[in-house]
Amino acid sequence: MIMNNVIAGQAKDLFEALEPEPRLLMGPGPVDVYPAVLRAMSLPMLGQFDPQFTDYMNQVMALYRQIYCTANHWTLLVNGTARAGIEACLSSMISPGDRVLVPIFGRFGHLLTEIASRCRAEVINIETEWGSTFEADQVADAIRRHQPRIVALVHGDTSTTMAQPLADIGPICREAGALLYVDATATLGGMPVEVDDWCLDAVTAGLQKCLSGPPGCSPITINDRVAEIINARKHVEAGIRAQDAVNADGAIVQSNYFDLGMLMDYWSPLRLNHHTESTSMLYAAHACARVVLGEGLDAGFARHRSASKALRAGLMAMGLKLFGDSRHRMDNVTGVYIPEVLGNGDAVRAHLLEDFGIEIGTSFGPLHGKIWRIGTMGYGCRKANILRCLGALEAVMRRHGFASPAGAGVDAAYTVYDA
Repeated sequence: MIMNNVIAGQAKDLFEALEPEPRLLMGPGPVDVYPAVLRAMSLPMLGQFDPQFTDYMNQVMALYRQIYCTANHWTLLVNGTARAGIEACLSSMISPGDRVLVPIFGRFGHLLTEIASRCRAEVINIETEWGSTFEADQVADAIRRHQPRIVALVHGDTSTTMAQPLADIGPICREAGALLYVDATATLGGMPVEVDDWCLDAVTAGLQKCLSGPPGCSPITINDRVAEIINARKHVEAGIRAQDAVNADGAIVQSNYFDLGMLMDYWSPLRLNHHTESTSMLYAAHACARVVLGEGLDAGFARHRSASKALRAGLMAMGLKLFGDSRHRMDNVTGVYIPEVLGNGDAVRAHLLEDFGIEIGTSFGPLHGKIWRIGTMGYGCRKANILRCLGALEAVMRRHGFASPAGAGVDAAYTVYDA
């Protein structure tokens, strides 16, 4: 019998082999992947309980403790994009009825609110204008007023290109008895994330930003305070639990896949089966960490700062205006107002991509069509890419009616690099 999609044993719609045109990804993520990471992802498959594989899991835990600057034992991967790590932490930390404070200064504060609400938390928001961040005393006042069990906060919100200072907020939460969860998706590897020194209880990220890997797994870290809460909700599914196992009294975590209690058993010496760990993503996470640590965290942070400084000098020399509070701009993504003559900027972005192979980002919500977001992250955060982007942007804007002094952007960036 011949199936509809098969003719004489041949697939009807086989399509051509994938050969995407090369791009320079200078948006807010994903970004270009380190060559060492691409090579690692082509390594042979292993079974998830192969001793080599479980040793690699242990190595990943040790590597990401260094990247997170923490002694937390429970530093591991959640398979799925950065959002998977967020969901795993929040759904495992939040019991129904818990009061959760979410300060919002961009799109991703709204995301934390959405996820916490789905966990049936009592969510309380404080908000500030997009392009600004919170002072520590604003968060402290909200904590005193509402007495949340958990504070959930974004570190760097790429939608606004702003970075929320955390060093003072962690101790405030610790003194008040509140747990502090932080989404560091856009900052880990590109800006300092001092988990232990800043008293951060749970932090999640993804590979696809400053770690310069592919989207697909989320490195997370939780401390003993969070682990205690999760273990108080411990539930091991039937079919794999021991006969004498007793579930904890706390409310069961609503998600099976994102139940950190079961994931912790999987990443522990018990190796209690939960899901099948993604081999290629484990390899990728391992390689990302080795590249970042091989460069050195401080050297990597300095590279990101230098590239952003050069990019911003170039943009301003071209007559463009930067977005947001200059004190709290992220070190790895820059917001810039779109000149009125260029409309919503989509035509410029399209021609940058079509003619130069360069991708930059637009934004969301109240900033959509008002700013571009240009990322300087990970492998893409290099002098050649900054100069290429500035030169191409100048040419495309001129073709669309915005003229800037010829070569001014590149010259200004050179001046920063030469210094």
